[in-house]
Amino acid sequence: MEREESLYPKDWFTIGDKEIERARNLLKLGDLEGAGFNIQQAVEKYLKGYLLSKGWVLKRIHDLDALLNEIIQFESSFEEFRTACRKMTDYYVEERYPLTAPSQLFDTEIRESLTIAESIIAKIKALTGT
Repeated sequence: MEREESLYPKDWFTIGDKEIERARNLLKLGDLEGAGFNIQQAVEKYLKGYLLSKGWVLKRIHDLDALLNEIIQFESSFEEFRTACRKMTDYYVEERYPLTAPSQLFDTEIRESLTIAESIIAKIKALTGT
């Protein structure tokens, strides 16, 4: 049976909440790559959920910078997260693709990204009333 992605923002936010909790737990264990990946995934789910709430047509994309470009059409204040979203997109690549150099992630960087991700999520929750 073929399954399709939900088009309901709340469903995306629910998964995003799971991802951010996973990131917190992995960070406690010292798994920086895993924590970074889950931070990226949480933000991706929330950005997509927000876009869906605006009538956006769902796209299979993991690039937070590209999703931010879409969001800025509705809410220009998200521009403040541009640099952080670019960094978080790199976490996706770091965890999912074999790279020839060792990881360059640091605990302080991942913690900072987690804080910014939580700010993005809080902003989206406020804008969508969730």
